[in-house]
Amino acid sequence: MKQFIDYIPLVVFFIIWSMDERVVTIAGLQHEVGGIFSAAEFLLVISVIVYGSLYLIQKRLDKFQWITLVAVVLFCIPTIIFRNIDFLKWKAPIVNWIFASIFLGSRFVGDKPAIEHMMGHAVNAPTELWLRLNTIWIYYFIVLGAINLTVAFTLSEALWIQFKVFGNLILTFTFVLGQMPMLAKYIDVEEDPTEPANKESI
Repeated sequence: MKQFIDYIPLVVFFIIWSMDERVVTIAGLQHEVGGIFSAAEFLLVISVIVYGSLYLIQKRLDKFQWITLVAVVLFCIPTIIFRNIDFLKWKAPIVNWIFASIFLGSRFVGDKPAIEHMMGHAVNAPTELWLRLNTIWIYYFIVLGAINLTVAFTLSEALWIQFKVFGNLILTFTFVLGQMPMLAKYIDVEEDPTEPANKESI
């Protein structure tokens, strides 16, 4: 559910970008909708609404949500003001490298690596495995940032947008699936209360 909510602003961004540019009138005010700069405006507004609502409901945002929200604000505003998409192209690489820095720093600060803080409630794995996974995620975020930077500045706007919205999701989903064999035997599965505790007693 959390991942779906975090993805809402990007979906809106893609929808607005896909629209033909047109002028719409709302409450007597005219505004251009469609295209990359309009999409950046919607990404900014929807992100503030989504994360603002989450904050009001939960009374908190996790550090990754804060970083994502701040990055959207910092990179969308100059994109909109200066009509230069290069600002927006730097958002994904920098955010991924910040995530890599957090995962790296968690090895030296605090009692648990970042990945254990994220998944420890559902997976009861040994410390050695958490440290190994944490290192894997560090490399992943570094590489993903580099991939995003390369795609943004070497491919067409359309391919960059498609990768930004769908490519990152597919890569991350595949990456997480690849770790499941290591975690499978440690995943906590709640026992069905209707099942006998000891089948031999039946």
